Amino acid sequence: MSEIRLERGNPSDKCPIEAAIDIIGSKWTFLIIRNLLLDGTIRFGELLHSLDGISPKTLSLRLRELEKFGLVKRIVYPEIPPKVEYELTERGKELEAVFIELKRWGLKITE
Repeated sequence: MSEIRLERGNPSDKCPIEAAIDIIGSKWTFLIIRNLLLDGTIRFGELLHSLDGISPKTLSLRLRELEKFGLVKRIVYPEIPPKVEYELTERGKELEAVFIELKRWGLKITE
């Protein structure tokens, strides 16, 4: 793979940075991914309780969006009552390095 450099692209093409921010840029989406990186496979209720202030409706919507983009996998177990768990796909796990760099930068600006 060739080296990736920061550069201005063609104005008619979508910027790859903009595309990434469109997917993970909302507050809740970012925090959902962070918690899935930290916790691995987790049930909906556990994820809901780990995010102070998010509504079940918003969490459900964000998880569906992340599924659509191939970042989250929904695992349904054939049990009664139904058991559903969520985990990051390999594509989702690739974001760990990005999150670590953002944390490193965040630590610097809060010193």
